[in-house]
Amino acid sequence: MADTTCDVPATPAQPAIAWQSPVRGRIRIGSEEHRQMFSRMLLDTYDPYKPAVIAWPVLEKDALDRLVGLPFWDVAVETEGNASLRMQTQADETADPLIREAVALNAFEENRHKLVLEHMVRFYAIQLGPEPEYLRPRDAEWAFLRTGYGECFDSFFAFGLFQLAKESGFFPEALVEVFEPIIQEEARHILFFVNWVAYTRARLPLWRRPWFVGRCLAALMYQAWKRAKLARRTENANFTVTSAKRFTVAVTPRGMMDLCLAENDRRLGLYDSRLLRPRLVPRLVRLIRPFLPGG
Repeated sequence: MADTTCDVPATPAQPAIAWQSPVRGRIRIGSEEHRQMFSRMLLDTYDPYKPAVIAWPVLEKDALDRLVGLPFWDVAVETEGNASLRMQTQADETADPLIREAVALNAFEENRHKLVLEHMVRFYAIQLGPEPEYLRPRDAEWAFLRTGYGECFDSFFAFGLFQLAKESGFFPEALVEVFEPIIQEEARHILFFVNWVAYTRARLPLWRRPWFVGRCLAALMYQAWKRAKLARRTENANFTVTSAKRFTVAVTPRGMMDLCLAENDRRLGLYDSRLLRPRLVPRLVRLIRPFLPGG
């Protein structure tokens, strides 16, 4: 795994690292070249910033009130804690050394997201409820699939909402810069995940593929159901569901979806175009877009 003990006080204001594989030509899904490509993409673009050295900006009262008033910080901390443990459990049970290193880095970065949030809530005196106990999953692959598909749903909308937050001035620029690489890390994570799924499916014997595909579909449907359930809640909803209406710029539902699509393409476009992209959510959004209000 990338060296996570580096003493260089890197900050999360560094630009995202674009990445292209040195291998030329077409890449067959499930091949050794594919394995190298999606694993090296994650490992080679690692950003060594440290939560402990982040210089949190002092906020004006209005900005601080907006930050403290967001209703999802408990959910965000818990989500990152669960994701880190599930990713590490998958890494521990992965035989392939290169893929294991990449999944372990993913777990490290999820835990680092949690640490960033913990530093932030302490600095700005945001009150959180009691943190739950994180339980190691008994079925590593199932937990990994659930987490990966959940991130595919959340990241697509988070990309657009984060850009809207930047354009609206909802968060001061200095605070936006802190979270920029964290949002970009999620792009790397979902790109790695969908390629891992395709690689794993391609490497299985034909008789085992239907079971794996069924598990993938079940995990995807479960995460879609969870997010639909979350969308119906008016309290404790997460950023991707409720926050757009808090911004000061006018945005229509169609305009919001256009922004999500554009940001999804921009963030994932930094990486080798031969890697598979998450397709389900963008396709569904493009399908319903003509029926949404707004120009």
